[in-house]
Amino acid sequence: MAHSKNRATDGKITYPPGVKEISDKISKEEMVRRLKMVVKTFMDMDQDSEEEKELYLNLALHLASDFFLKHPDKDVRLLVACCLADIFRIYAPEAPYTSPDKLKDIFMFITRQLKGLEDTKSAQFNRYFYLLENIAWVKSYNICFELEDSNEIFTQLYRTLFQVINNGHNQKVHMHMVDLMSSIVCEGDSVSQELLDTVLVNLVPAHKNLNKQAYDLAKALLKRTAQAIEPYITNFFNQVLMLGKTSVSDLSEHVFDLILELYNIDSHLLLSVLPQLEFKLKSNDNDERLQVVKLLAKMFGAKDSELASQNKPLWQCYLGRFNDIHVPVRLECVKFASHCLMNHPDLAKDLTEYLKVRSHDPEEAIRHDVIVSIVTASKKDLSLVNDHLLNFVRERTLDKRWRVRKEAMMGLAQIYKKYALQAEAGKEAAKQISWIKDKLLHIYYQNSIDDRLLVERIFAQYLVPHNLETTERMKCLYYLYATLDGNAVKALNEMWKCQNMLRHHVKDLLDLIKQPKSESYSKAVFSKVMVITRNLPDPGKTQDFVKKLAQVLEEDEKIRKQLETLVSPSCSCKQAEVCVKEITKKLGSPKQPSNPFLEMVKFLLERIAPVHIDTESISALIKQVNKSIEGTADDEDEGVPTEQAIRAGLELLKVLSFTHPVSFHSAETFESLLGCLKMDDEKVAEAALQIFKNTGNKLEESFPHIKSVLLPVLQHKAKKGPPRQAKYAIHCIHAMFTNRDTHFAQIFEPLHKSLDTDNMEQLITPLTTLGHLAMLAPEQFAAPLKSLVANFIVKDLLMNDRIPGKKTTKLWVPDEEVSPETLAKIQGLKLMVRWLLGVKNNQSKSGNSTLRMLTAILSSDGDLTEQGKMGKPDMSRLRLAAGCAILRLAQEPCYHEIITLEQYQLCALVINDECYQVRQAFAQKLHKGLCRLRLPLEYLAVFTLCAKDPVKERRAHARQCLVKNINLRREYLKQHAAVSEKLISLLPEYVVPYAIHLLVHDPDYVKVQDIEQLKDIKEALWFVLEILMAKNENNSHAFIRKMVENIKQTKDGQCPDDPKINEKLYTVCDVAMNIVISKSTTYSLESPKDPVLPARYFTQPDKNFSNTKNYLPPEMKSFFTPGKPKAANVLGAVNKPLSATGKLQTKLSRMETISNASSNSNPSSPGRSKGRLDSADVDHSENEDISMKSPSETEKPSRGRKRGAAANLDDKGQESKPKRGRKKAANTSTDDAEDQWGEDSSMAEASMETEDEQNSPPKRGRRGRPPKSAASKDEMPSKGRRGRKKTAPPADEENEDEQEEEEDDEDDAGSENMEVKPKGRRGRKPRGEADTASDSVESTPQKKRGRPPKPQTAARKASGGRSKAAANQEEESEEEMDTAQQSEEEEDESMDSSPKVRRKVGRRDRR
Repeated sequence: MAHSKNRATDGKITYPPGVKEISDKISKEEMVRRLKMVVKTFMDMDQDSEEEKELYLNLALHLASDFFLKHPDKDVRLLVACCLADIFRIYAPEAPYTSPDKLKDIFMFITRQLKGLEDTKSAQFNRYFYLLENIAWVKSYNICFELEDSNEIFTQLYRTLFQVINNGHNQKVHMHMVDLMSSIVCEGDSVSQELLDTVLVNLVPAHKNLNKQAYDLAKALLKRTAQAIEPYITNFFNQVLMLGKTSVSDLSEHVFDLILELYNIDSHLLLSVLPQLEFKLKSNDNDERLQVVKLLAKMFGAKDSELASQNKPLWQCYLGRFNDIHVPVRLECVKFASHCLMNHPDLAKDLTEYLKVRSHDPEEAIRHDVIVSIVTASKKDLSLVNDHLLNFVRERTLDKRWRVRKEAMMGLAQIYKKYALQAEAGKEAAKQISWIKDKLLHIYYQNSIDDRLLVERIFAQYLVPHNLETTERMKCLYYLYATLDGNAVKALNEMWKCQNMLRHHVKDLLDLIKQPKSESYSKAVFSKVMVITRNLPDPGKTQDFVKKLAQVLEEDEKIRKQLETLVSPSCSCKQAEVCVKEITKKLGSPKQPSNPFLEMVKFLLERIAPVHIDTESISALIKQVNKSIEGTADDEDEGVPTEQAIRAGLELLKVLSFTHPVSFHSAETFESLLGCLKMDDEKVAEAALQIFKNTGNKLEESFPHIKSVLLPVLQHKAKKGPPRQAKYAIHCIHAMFTNRDTHFAQIFEPLHKSLDTDNMEQLITPLTTLGHLAMLAPEQFAAPLKSLVANFIVKDLLMNDRIPGKKTTKLWVPDEEVSPETLAKIQGLKLMVRWLLGVKNNQSKSGNSTLRMLTAILSSDGDLTEQGKMGKPDMSRLRLAAGCAILRLAQEPCYHEIITLEQYQLCALVINDECYQVRQAFAQKLHKGLCRLRLPLEYLAVFTLCAKDPVKERRAHARQCLVKNINLRREYLKQHAAVSEKLISLLPEYVVPYAIHLLVHDPDYVKVQDIEQLKDIKEALWFVLEILMAKNENNSHAFIRKMVENIKQTKDGQCPDDPKINEKLYTVCDVAMNIVISKSTTYSLESPKDPVLPARYFTQPDKNFSNTKNYLPPEMKSFFTPGKPKAANVLGAVNKPLSATGKLQTKLSRMETISNASSNSNPSSPGRSKGRLDSADVDHSENEDISMKSPSETEKPSRGRKRGAAANLDDKGQESKPKRGRKKAANTSTDDAEDQWGEDSSMAEASMETEDEQNSPPKRGRRGRPPKSAASKDEMPSKGRRGRKKTAPPADEENEDEQEEEEDDEDDAGSENMEVKPKGRRGRKPRGEADTASDSVESTPQKKRGRPPKPQTAARKASGGRSKAAANQEEESEEEMDTAQQSEEEEDESMDSSPKVRRKVGRRDRR
């Protein structure tokens, strides 16, 4: 050893054998050759070769000289580096170099050589790899721990390795690099921030994307060194996050990206960091919170993340950010939800409540993204979302913003198609989302044309995809129709009707364009353009486009022919597709990618193209129905009972027969329908008859073999079939056969001769048939009909009570329990009315006689003979029939003129009948006549009497009818500016004089100055004025004021010389005036026009008389509190417009606002819940949905006073107040009526629809109002049978009578679903004693009838308006329209048909 030291100190360099001196004096090539031999020598040496170690010590020192370390040739440097690496291996653990500076130079030199690893294709790559492998295996760099500059050396090494790593390197290179770097971290005393940055910078997204291999290397290093490096990572985040020392590292701005990457690499690296994020989530800095939320969204949402379960406090803190004040933070949370739902279904429960709140967020974008998140997860797997989440999407279909509504509707449609139509998740999933089809179709009731168009598109693409093969498409439609709820069916029917109507408008436009041009031509085209425009989105812009289309059609014959083909009734679905493509191709332009004109044309074509129904489709549908009839269809597999499927199929065909009659013209179709006529199911046969009526106009000439079989069947049904089938049979013959007179005679004669009152059951069908013959052919059977009416109907049938009625306290029973005699009398009344409607003139004064007969029935409570033989339910039926008959006659001008004011008032009081079902059915009939603009305006005033109805539902329905009719008239006036001469019969404000007059003659109004009676008057006036004054259009408030002022200058036209009546008139005027003054700020302005008062109701104003006296008692002033009337956006008027036949009514529409159900029904009640609110009226958001309060939320104590059934008894137990009842017609008047009928007779139809709900009357027979809030559940109608009728009548005038007959289809049907209320009597209580019981379901039998009872004082509250809590509840927990769809069917039936739900007005004795 001493010898070796001496050799070392000698400084003499010993080279391996065969290697000469290596110095700067030799060439580069020679130097390389010699160095290679040296490398070989060192490679072969191991640590145990002590002698050789001593021998080559000086060589080792020589190789570390600056000559070699700074040599310009890279090959020389590489070989030297390899030698040095081996030297460190051989001499380990002590290196032969003792100078720190020299060590630093050597390691920096080796690090620089490692850059050669970058080029994997280099000839020297293996030597570079050897170098890496050697220093990694030996951990040579660990020598540097003791050096002051170790950090610089390590940092440079790390940087070099991260720079050179690339995808050309194999796993061994990657492994050696990790070994080398991890040894430095794991065996060193510390990790500097600079070194840590060198590693972490590769995780930053920008660097990660540039060099994926460097990212993988850093990731592997961190995984290997997780335990050792974690404290330094924690310290770094502490410095930045908690202390805010961003200067400690250049990576401070990427801190959140780094946390995410580190968490994905190894969550243990962040054990101490994650709690700091909880602190950051509560930062006051919006941007910082947003960054943390974005970070945590990725961490929680990652597929295999267990962070939420491992760190629950952080998860709960994160959920709290769903309610963050900063919009972008909430938005980020909502976007995260879909990933979370898809990757972590177990967290859905936690998310549900927060998403619920966000689904009502004020920000449109957030509500939109809630839907996107839920729908995205649903489409991946339906099991990922619960019913609550899907319900949030359902609610958003009624959002105020179109973008949100559209997203929700499209989302539901896609879910339905995937899981219901394509059944991708089995039957259970399909059942779970079966409500979607109904909900989507319910949206068709919205006013917005955008909503309606989207529903049509969804129907064509998702519910019944039009691209399916015909048989499959019809099967899909068949079972869809069979499983829809009642409202969805009506919406679908309405959709087809609207499309058909628009198709006719376009056809009319094409016909106009063919005509020669003239001034009238231009006006006609413009008028038709305006009609088409209203059926497309954004009418303001669309108008110009439709004009342009009309111009294009004039100029381009090819496009015109294509469009004519498209709107032709015989156009097939395939033809339609071709036409649409050709037209859009012709109108489109490649140079103009966004073409608003073309978009509008596409919308139009989409609505009018028959993509579902053609002759082939109807044939396929008929075959599907036949399969069900034969029992070979897979009804049960589709979840539909066979009987239900057959009925639904026939109903579907019936609807399509209205909209696509030509598609039925095939022998196969008619033969199948003939088979249906012979089925035992009455409903099926009825539907088949209606289809024949709608489609058989060419049957006689085109299908004579069908006619020869069909005619005997029709004649048999007309004579002996059920009443409804008999009716349709007559209409079939009238519509289909040319020699109908002969066929009618063959039916009329035998029926006329065989009429016999001994067998009442056998009398109903003949009377029905004769009634329709009388209407369709009054001239043909003029003489026998006159005799029939006078002698048989009046004398034999109506004026005799043969069989005593059952003694019962019930006011109503189901149809099957009604006595045959009563049913025959009702048909007798209908026959009289139908005859009058057929004759349409009153030359023989038959109308006067009929009206006297009808009012006699009303005056006598339905017991015309007054012998007391009739049961109360039978009397209720006859009152309803008489009231509806008067309404029917009033729709004909020739009969309206002869109805006296007394008769009109008596008819109006039917809406206050003591029997609930009478009230309801009468209101339906009244509404239908008004909606068609067939009933005169004074009949709209009848609804004011509903303010006193004891059942909230009836008041809400009446208000809805008022809103619908008022809006309908206003819209009509806007569209028909030329009808100004008819203004008095159309302008809704003109209902005020009629309402005032009706209330003046209200039998309840006895004492002119009685405060309680005046409060009722005020409530009734406010019932209509609130709706009229909701919008001050054209300064209507001043117009109403002027009208009331003018009335005070007149006298009552009915009793002009009665001072008490005139005082009542002026008092009621003062009530109306006070309401207007208290609710309007513009009443004092100049009236836009001078009102014209109806001459029958008021005398001409006396110019010399100025009536300025105030007739109200001073105490009344306190009942007129100021406040602006709320907009009358009820469901029926805004969200779900009632059809012209008045069939749309939902639970929410019934309760559309708190309406009269609460104290808000009068002017002193400022608060009222609203439907679709204007943004100006809400203080929080766009997310106010098109929604209503539920009854439970809105019901409040009413402002009624106590008035028990016997509240007016005096000391002797006698009633001190006159009984409510109409004067009974004296026997002489009845005889007169009979005599008159001996001379002449004629009649019209009074409809009594029979497919409605059923409910018993309120308990007390007297008219009055029990507490509105006390209306018990028993008083609400129960769910009726589902009816599928067209939502609205045909638009053309000539079809209106037919449509009315269609509605009367319900008249003769059994009301098997009509419940009979349980018996019960309400005890009398003295005035002042609170009646706490709610209204009983049965009315107490009384000698005289009365209006439903008045509310008790206990329920009346002096305070007006809602509590703050109630108001908040309205805003925060809005109930969407769809939440009431369950009861829509019930209410729609209520709007749809009548005879099952009736109430009877109390008798009115006038004083």
